[in-house]
Amino acid sequence: MAGPHLEVVVETADGVPCEAFEVEVAVGEAGTAGLCPVTVRVRHTGTSPVAASVRLSAAVPDWTPADESAPWWLIPGAFYGENRPAECDRIFPRFAVGESDPETMVSPAWEFRADRSATPAVFGWTASGGVVLVAEESSSLGMTGLGLGADDDGARVHLRFPFAEHPLSYDGSQVPAPAERTSHTWQPGEARELTVWVADLDADWHGYAQVLRTIHGRWADGAPTEPWVSVPEAAEIAAEGLVRWHYDPDPGVLLETIGFDRGIGGTDRQAMHIGWVSGIPWAQALLAHGHRTGDEAAVAAAERVLDFCTAELAPSGTFWGTWYRASGWAQSWSPIKGALHARTLGEAALFLVRALGTRSAATHPQWRAAAVSNLDVMIGRQREDGNLGTLHHAQTGHVLSWSGAAGLTWVAALCEAGEQGIDTGGRYLAAAERAGEYYARFVDEEFLYGAPEDVDLAPSSEDGYAAVLAYVALHRRTGGARWLDLARRAADWMLTFRYTYNTVFDERTPLGIYGFASRGADNASPSNPHLHAYGLVCTAEMLQLSDALGDGYYAGRALEHLACFRQCVPWVDGEMNVYRGMITERYYQTAAFQPKGMILGLSHAWSVGVLLLGAEQAIAAGRS
Repeated sequence: MAGPHLEVVVETADGVPCEAFEVEVAVGEAGTAGLCPVTVRVRHTGTSPVAASVRLSAAVPDWTPADESAPWWLIPGAFYGENRPAECDRIFPRFAVGESDPETMVSPAWEFRADRSATPAVFGWTASGGVVLVAEESSSLGMTGLGLGADDDGARVHLRFPFAEHPLSYDGSQVPAPAERTSHTWQPGEARELTVWVADLDADWHGYAQVLRTIHGRWADGAPTEPWVSVPEAAEIAAEGLVRWHYDPDPGVLLETIGFDRGIGGTDRQAMHIGWVSGIPWAQALLAHGHRTGDEAAVAAAERVLDFCTAELAPSGTFWGTWYRASGWAQSWSPIKGALHARTLGEAALFLVRALGTRSAATHPQWRAAAVSNLDVMIGRQREDGNLGTLHHAQTGHVLSWSGAAGLTWVAALCEAGEQGIDTGGRYLAAAERAGEYYARFVDEEFLYGAPEDVDLAPSSEDGYAAVLAYVALHRRTGGARWLDLARRAADWMLTFRYTYNTVFDERTPLGIYGFASRGADNASPSNPHLHAYGLVCTAEMLQLSDALGDGYYAGRALEHLACFRQCVPWVDGEMNVYRGMITERYYQTAAFQPKGMILGLSHAWSVGVLLLGAEQAIAAGRS
C-alpha cells in the first residue's frame, strides 16, 4: 500500500475508495535536499471501466487537533500558512482547523490544480518537522492536484492524479465557484506509472528553499524560454511604449492603462498612482534610459512627469496617492477615507531618490525638496519599535494602520538617500536599521504581507520584492551579515512565486499560439492569481545579492525572469493584436479571471516601465 509515511488510495469520481485496483509503491534513495523519488504503479483489476483518481498522501508529523498551533502550509505561489489572515477583508481561500464556511472560503482542507502553483509541491510543517510532496504539473492521467488538510486523524499533504479543486474553486472573484473533480476512465487491466518525490523536513520552514532550488535545477533545461528580443531591444521598445502610449504631457503623467484596441475608446484609465502601478518609478526608469541612449524625448518626458509628481505634496508632507484627471490628487485605493499607502509612497520616494543621482537633478531642485520632505515626515512617524506604518492620513499624517510589512520599501529609500548625499547625520540610515529589525520578523516567520494597496493584508510576490529591495540596501550601506542573511531569506521567499516549469497552454489560445513559456514568471499572489513581471523591480538587487553571497543562483533567477518577459514584446504595430511598446499586466496561467492562455487586453504603465527598468539594470550590470 505505501512506502514510508505514504498512503495511496484510488477514489471514484464521487470520492469513494475503489478496491478494484492494485497499487505498488517504490521509494528510492534520498538525494539533494532529501528528496526521494517515488514510483507508484497502479493497475485496474476490475472487469468494467471506472472513472477514478489516484491520491498519494503523506502525514505531517506529530500533529493532533489538541495542538495549540495549526500546521504550517506552503504551496508555492498559491498557499502560505493560513493563507488569508482572519482580519483580511478580501475573500479567497483560507485554512482554519475545524472551520468550514464555503461562502467565506474557509476550510480545514483544500485541493488545487497544479498550474496554480509556481512549483507543483505541497509542504506541511509542525513544531517537530515537516514533509513535502512534489510532482510534475501533469502525468499520463492529466493535470496533477495538490492538497492539504487537518482533521481528527491528523494533518496530511497529498497529490492527486488527475486534479480536484475542493471544497470550491477559486476563480479570482470573491464568489465561490463550484468544486471540480476530474478523473481518468480506467479500462480493465489498464496500468499506469506515476513518478513523484517526497522528503522529510526538519522544523525550519525555510527548508522549502533547498527543495525548490533542487527542483528548479532538475527542470530548467526541460523548460526552455525563447525571448523575442534582446535586452537592449526590450529597453528600446519599452521606452518607446511609455512615451508613445502612456505619457501625456498635459499635465505630465503616465496614464495607468491604455487599451490595446485604439478604435473603440473608453479603455484608457485617466489616472496615475504616485508609485506602484504608475508614476515616479517608471519615469525614473525612462530617465535612466534616456540619459544612457541620448534619447532627449525620453528625458524630457521623464523630467516632466517627475516635476508634476513633486509639484504638489499632501498637506501632511508626503506624496499624494493617486491623480485623477477629473479631480486631481487624492488618496490611495484604500477604502479608509484619507488613507495613503506606505508601500506606494515608499516606492515613489525610492525612485525619486534614485533620480537625484542623474544629471537632470541639478536643474530640478524641486525633486530633492520633495524627497527630503517625504523622508523627514516618515522617520518622524516611525514607531519606537521601528514600524513605519501602513496607512497614513493625507491631511493629518496620523497613522491609520500599523498592520503588515508595507513599510519595507521605505527601508530602501532611507538607505539610498545616504548614497545620494542627503542623509545629514545618518538619521535616515538609523531609521532604516530600526525598521529593518522590526520587519525582520515577517521574513523569519515566512509570511510577508501588506504591499499591494488593493489587498494589503494578504501575502503577495510584491512583499518579497519589497523585502529584497530593503535588505539588500541595508547590506550595501552597512556590510552587516545579518542584513545579507535576511536578504537571502527574503529572496528565497520571493522565489516561491517564480515558476520552475512551463505550463501547457492550449495551442489555440493566445499564449499557446505564441509559445509563451511560463518558467521565470511570477504568480502575483494567492488572492490575485495570474503571471506578472513586477519582480523585475529588484533585478539589480538580485544581481548584487548573488555577488555578495558568491552564489550565482540568485542572479540566474533574476535574468530568467527578464528572459521570460522578453517574450510577447511586440516589435511592430499589430503583432499580438497590439501596438509596438504595449505590454500587458496579466498572463493567465490557470483558471482564474479569464480562461487559461488569455492575456489582459490592456497595456499598464508599470508593465512597460518594469520591463524598461529590469533591462536598464541588467545593461548597467553588464548582464545584457
